[in-house]
Amino acid sequence: MPGRPLDRRRFLTSAAVLCAPGVLARTPPLPEQGKALITISLDLEMSRQYPTRDQFHWDYEKGNLDADTKRYAAEAARRVSSRGGRIHFFALGRTMEQEDVGWLAEIAEAGHPIGNHSYDHVNVLATDPGSIQFRFERAPWLIEGKSPSEVIAENVRLADRALRVRLGIEPAGFRTPGGFHSGLADRPDVQRMLLDLGYRWVSSKYPRHPSTEPGTPPGDDVLDAIVTAQAEAQPYVYPTGLVEVPMSPISDVGAFRTSRWPLDAFLESIRRCVSWAIDHGAAFDFLGHPSCLLVEDPEFRAIELICDLVSRAMDRAELVDLGTIAARAPG
Repeated sequence: MPGRPLDRRRFLTSAAVLCAPGVLARTPPLPEQGKALITISLDLEMSRQYPTRDQFHWDYEKGNLDADTKRYAAEAARRVSSRGGRIHFFALGRTMEQEDVGWLAEIAEAGHPIGNHSYDHVNVLATDPGSIQFRFERAPWLIEGKSPSEVIAENVRLADRALRVRLGIEPAGFRTPGGFHSGLADRPDVQRMLLDLGYRWVSSKYPRHPSTEPGTPPGDDVLDAIVTAQAEAQPYVYPTGLVEVPMSPISDVGAFRTSRWPLDAFLESIRRCVSWAIDHGAAFDFLGHPSCLLVEDPEFRAIELICDLVSRAMDRAELVDLGTIAARAPG
C-alpha cells in the first residue's frame, strides 16, 4: 500500500466506528405503530479499494467521480423513480468542479433530493489539522492559519455554495463523511455550526453493531444483532434543536470492503432489517455508495430488493427522503 502509513489511511474509518470515551448514545424511542418510512440514500464519493483493492488515491480526491460511478448513480435513480420512489443523494462540493455535472442535474430534475456531504469529505469531529482530511495533510498550506473548526465550517459552507451555484438547488440536509456511534451527541459545537449554516437536520449517527472477520459470511447471530441495532437508527432531536436522522446498518462499505461478505449475505441483512422496520412502523435508511456497489452489486439487487419489500408492504411502508424521516423525530 504505497504512499503513507496504514494507520493514517484509516482515520475516517476510525471516525466512523468510534465515539468519544464515556459518551453513551441515547436510544430514541420507537415511533408509534404506523407506516414505515424507508429511504435509499447514496453518498456520491469515490471509495478507497474500489474498483480494485490496491486503490487508495481516492482518499485525496473523493469528489473526483469516475464515469462508472456516475452511470450507476443515474441508473439507480431511474430504477427507483420507476418504482414511485426517490433516492436521497449526498454530494461533495468538489464534484461540482468537474466539467460535466449534467448527469447530476438530471437526477435533481427527476425529483431526487441532493444533500451536502462537505466539499472535501472532511471529518467534522476533527480537532487537529492532520485529522481533517488526507488532502490537507498532504497540502497543509491550503488550511494554514485556520483552526480545525474554521476549516470544517468553511468546507461545509463551500459545498453548500457549490450545489447552489452549479446545480441551482438548495441542499437537502447534511450528512457527515463517516458515521459516529453517538452521532454528534458529544459535539454541541458542531451541532450549532450546522444550525448556523441553515441546516435543520443531520445524518451523522451510525449505530454500533457486530460484524465478522474479513471473508467470513455472517451467521444468524450477527444478522439478528444488526436487526436489533435498527432501534438505535431512529430519528431524534439533540438539545440544540438539531434533528438527527441516523444511517441504518449495515452499510455497503461495512459489509463488502471491511467484512468482505458475499452479496447474498448483504441482501439477507437488508431483507431482515427492512422487514423489521415495516413490522414496527419504523424508519430505515439504506447507506450505499455507487463507487462500491457498481463492483459488488452491478445488477442493483440491493436497491431492487428494498423497492420490492416496500411494494409488498403496500400501505404499511413508503419510500421517502430523509427530510420526511426528520419530520417524524419526536419533540
